[in-house]
Amino acid sequence: MKNYLDIAPEVAQALAQGKPVVALESTIISHGMPYPQNVEMAAKTEQVIRDHGAIPATIAIMDGQLKVGLSPDDIEKLAQAGLDAAKVSRRDMAFIVTSKAIGATTVASTMIIAAMAGIKIFATGGIGGVHRGAAQSFDISADLEELANTDVAVICAGIKSILDLGLTLEYLETKGVPVIGYQTDSLPAFYARASQFNVDYNLQTPADIAQALTAKWQMGLSGGAIIANPVPLEAAMPEAEINQYIQQALQEAAQQNVKGKDTTPFLLARVSELTKGKSLATNIALVLNNAKLAAQIAIAYQAQ
Repeated sequence: MKNYLDIAPEVAQALAQGKPVVALESTIISHGMPYPQNVEMAAKTEQVIRDHGAIPATIAIMDGQLKVGLSPDDIEKLAQAGLDAAKVSRRDMAFIVTSKAIGATTVASTMIIAAMAGIKIFATGGIGGVHRGAAQSFDISADLEELANTDVAVICAGIKSILDLGLTLEYLETKGVPVIGYQTDSLPAFYARASQFNVDYNLQTPADIAQALTAKWQMGLSGGAIIANPVPLEAAMPEAEINQYIQQALQEAAQQNVKGKDTTPFLLARVSELTKGKSLATNIALVLNNAKLAAQIAIAYQAQ
């Protein structure tokens, strides 16, 4: 592993000293937002984590290395690459490393690399899941399998609302992955603060969440956990409104035969167009909100 894992000095020092570290994915930079908003979002997200007492570790694959902690130049390079960067999940990692291509990590691959580095807390926008129409397509995100197996907690604004929330929750339940609501009983739906579905547990403080995570892993209950953090009220979109745009984007994706790993970037970009940029602003707000909570949980977890 040492031949492939490149941990930035600041991150390595923090881990060695037992300081709180928060992992961040990179597909949100390359595939989730346009340039230059993606660079601005990445910088703000790292700064929010620092402002709340933790060290950020943005993860990507570059120059044949699994990089844990990117420099500003690295982030700029990845952001400008955009959709030309490889979208890397578990199956792709070895091939992107050996080809020395630029690889942006998904939730699944970020969890894997974070676990290699010894990072337990990871902030992102929303997780992947079971796609709408999966009964025919069998399109189920590898994020769910990783959550079942890798000991990293994922702070997110729930399941991306372009997906089938109910089927995703059923899959997570089967795999034994707890869905924890932060100060909410309702499952957040990414752009919207609530959905028709409930979380498994409603915990009120970062310390409560850290305590539950510690107990889970100390008991040998492998796998991650989802901490679902509702988007800030001022940035939220009504569930009915956003669903109209999602349905239109899904129809267009089917007409254009968009499949597999191209589906989520297509849908997010199209929904942003249909909402005239409102969904992009919501996306940025929820990422920053998740980064703040992740830093607070990381601090509480290290204090256990």
